[in-house]
Amino acid sequence: MIYTLAALTMLITMALALSRALLGPQVWDRIVAVNVFGTKTVLLVALISFVMGHELFIDVALVYALINFITIIAVLKLVRLKDPDEIGREGEES
Repeated sequence: MIYTLAALTMLITMALALSRALLGPQVWDRIVAVNVFGTKTVLLVALISFVMGHELFIDVALVYALINFITIIAVLKLVRLKDPDEIGREGEES
């Protein structure tokens, strides 16, 4: 019962984060919402792994967490530069 309640709570917060990602007034709100969505997905996969007793899903959750982290860093770098052609040249002087 408690695990079902935890899963439903995570799904509700994931829906709220998704709505913030779609409706966010600024790009920073959307980035944080996508990060929250990814984190909640990792927690949900870990909860499913615990309930079902399959340890393999923990590895999937860890890989997804790493992919989420790397993706958020890449998106933040793109937003900061605002011009994808400038990637790799931010340290050079013009």
